Amino acid sequence: MLKKLDAYLFREFAQATFATLVVLLIVSLGGVFADVLGDIARGRVPAGMMLAQLGLQLLNYLPLILPLGLMLGLLLSVGRLYRDSEMAVLTAIGVGPRRLLRPVLMLVLPVVAVIGLCSLWLGPWARDYSQKMVEAGNRSLLVAGLEPGRFIELPGGGGVVYVGSMSNDGTHLSRIFVYRQKDDRLDVTTARTGQLNVEGEERYLTLGQGFEVEGPLGDGRDYRLMRYASNDLRLPDAAEKSDDDDPDRLSTAALFGDPRPEANAQLHYRLAPPLLALAFALLAVPLGRSSPRQTRYGRVMLGFLAYLVGMNTMYIGTNWLAKGKLPEAAGLWWLVLPLLAFALWAYLHDGRMRRARRARPAMEGAR
Repeated sequence: MLKKLDAYLFREFAQATFATLVVLLIVSLGGVFADVLGDIARGRVPAGMMLAQLGLQLLNYLPLILPLGLMLGLLLSVGRLYRDSEMAVLTAIGVGPRRLLRPVLMLVLPVVAVIGLCSLWLGPWARDYSQKMVEAGNRSLLVAGLEPGRFIELPGGGGVVYVGSMSNDGTHLSRIFVYRQKDDRLDVTTARTGQLNVEGEERYLTLGQGFEVEGPLGDGRDYRLMRYASNDLRLPDAAEKSDDDDPDRLSTAALFGDPRPEANAQLHYRLAPPLLALAFALLAVPLGRSSPRQTRYGRVMLGFLAYLVGMNTMYIGTNWLAKGKLPEAAGLWWLVLPLLAFALWAYLHDGRMRRARRARPAMEGAR
């Protein structure tokens, strides 16, 4: 009998959580998709990398999305049990809120494990791999997003390039327009043909049969016009390469031996999400308690507010750790451990405080 009850409750919790996660992932995917499209439009990411960048960016957000989806799913499912009087029936046969711990943990522990996997390993790997893809793409004009018939911003904001057509391998170009700006001077170059050459980290366009106009960016008449048969045009460097020692790109194992405050802050930032998810999940059961006539989404808004406060406090604490405003030993334990303790206390005492409040007026009436 109890096994069937556990299976039924687990199914109810899992279905509500899965539905909530689908909605949250769709909303989050829209925001990530807009960011990736913006980078593609600015020439920072090639269009061919769109799906790869979309998946890698989504891995970074999973440790933030999954705790919210888990909490809201449990809130909705537990609230439905109370509104449909199923919890009243379960309580009458001796199954109280504390007995829900087994089906709750059957759902919560695997989700917390996935959050820990994403936060501690998949997320850092995705950030590092995504950055390497972009850096590799910026080494050539073709992979940097150059397409015929479009004005493309050069990496690093060094100018604009327009190409009328190009060969299949992207090395031979025709009908080229290049606009560059440096300090208070501008340079406009046109050419009938061009060829891309890469020498180490430097990139050159070998232009043929064209014109170059150089002049002041503001007022002035200091213009020079040059007609050439061949001209080597050095392209601006790609966006500055990120530091390989950046704590955001280091593995979690490497952060344990790093003495920098930024590394310690990043380590605790990765450790906090699975523990916060466990605390939010435990809080969902007492928060989901409601009467049959109570509004459906009142407790959901309260749970969402608790999530916002917890996550924002985590961001603030991470910033304080990185700037040395908090001792390294404190980490984010001052946030995670009290919240876990309060969630466990609220779960174990769920229903007792309400029964105590009801018993007190009855005793006063008997007197």
